[in-house]
Amino acid sequence: MNANERRIVAFTASSHGLVHTYELSVPILLTVWIAEFSTTAATLGALVTVGYGLFGVGALPGGVVVDRFGSKPVILACLLGMGGSFLLVGAAPSLPVLAVALAVWGVTASVYHPAGLSLLSKAVERRGTALGYHGIGGNLGIAFGPLAAVLLLVAFDWRVVAALLTVPAFLVAAYGYTVDVDAALASAGNADGGDGDGTADSSNAGGPDAAPDAGPNGFAGFLDDTRVLLTLGFGLVLVFVTFSGLYYRTFLTFLPDLLGDTLGGFADLQLVDPEGPYAEEFDPARYLYVAILMVGVPGQYLGGRIADRMPPERALMYLMSILAVLALSFVPATGRVWSFLLVSGLLGVALFTVQPLSQATVAAYSPPGTRGLSFGYTYLGIFGVGSLGAGLAGFVLTVAGTRELFLVLAGIAVCGALASGAVHRFGESRE
Repeated sequence: MNANERRIVAFTASSHGLVHTYELSVPILLTVWIAEFSTTAATLGALVTVGYGLFGVGALPGGVVVDRFGSKPVILACLLGMGGSFLLVGAAPSLPVLAVALAVWGVTASVYHPAGLSLLSKAVERRGTALGYHGIGGNLGIAFGPLAAVLLLVAFDWRVVAALLTVPAFLVAAYGYTVDVDAALASAGNADGGDGDGTADSSNAGGPDAAPDAGPNGFAGFLDDTRVLLTLGFGLVLVFVTFSGLYYRTFLTFLPDLLGDTLGGFADLQLVDPEGPYAEEFDPARYLYVAILMVGVPGQYLGGRIADRMPPERALMYLMSILAVLALSFVPATGRVWSFLLVSGLLGVALFTVQPLSQATVAAYSPPGTRGLSFGYTYLGIFGVGSLGAGLAGFVLTVAGTRELFLVLAGIAVCGALASGAVHRFGESRE
């Protein structure tokens, strides 16, 4: 990668990390809000669900916006919107204002993935490696975002913490303003005015007051772009990413509880003095959960490297098969500490290796002009349909148990392997 491509990767990876930092700081702040606003967990849960729901549903219109206005301005708007929403969170005097702030965060954060991934897929020659670094940024945000919120709450009031969390968003936005996206697109051969990332002229971009059903950028244009995009190959890619999202959400939602139950069964596992001052606060399951998220960092890098060396859809077929085997191995591995830690670590690596390979597959089976829309549909499947995995996990654990949950996970992985195999066999790459 040249210097400008590295700047784009740094900008998008940092933005990606911040999206997930804010996403996973909210559950930490929830514990304070219950007392602050004298409300119930159910009420706050409903408010947070609205924000998270908008985060998923907004990906599709976000993709349309990216193809119309370009990735860089959308990412900058996302960063400023997330920072502004958390300033409003910190100033919220009541639950209705807090609900508005969380909704604003959901809407502004929802546009990031279509914008960031569209930009990387078109502006960086070594796409797989760039997507790997981008995923590493997300994993760091997933792991360290909640940790930062916890540590800040030790020293500051929650309103100050919410304000402090906005600082990185404004700093990254300032850095992003200096990144030359047009030069990278020109170098990559995607600098035509219609690709959505260059500086579109007025005849191509459409004015802000254009009718929603008029011109190439209106609703009719959205339908036309969708028809161009939804080939057999891309349709099969959407089937795959839906299974991938289901596996991701089903596995991670109740993982802390599952880890706690398993570690509690190891009577001789005493990492701190049970009579000491830190015994009550120290929960090994939380740290193992963070460790599993952290081993996703080399997984993201590995996935990116693989994507540059072989067709990503074929690699996904193998990887989903490995995830099926690991799911079947999880419960038997709980018999010993070493095997449990080994399988847990391998699951973390493999789970996050999927992401850059999946993103590279989406890029390969979508034309550059509708790249934002393609990632919009993708993340609607991953975050929207995939979010059903949380309910699925809860249902299986309620009516059956852990063993049955991992059997379901293995089945989802097998379906994902078949879907990626179908993409490789029947799909036609756009590149």
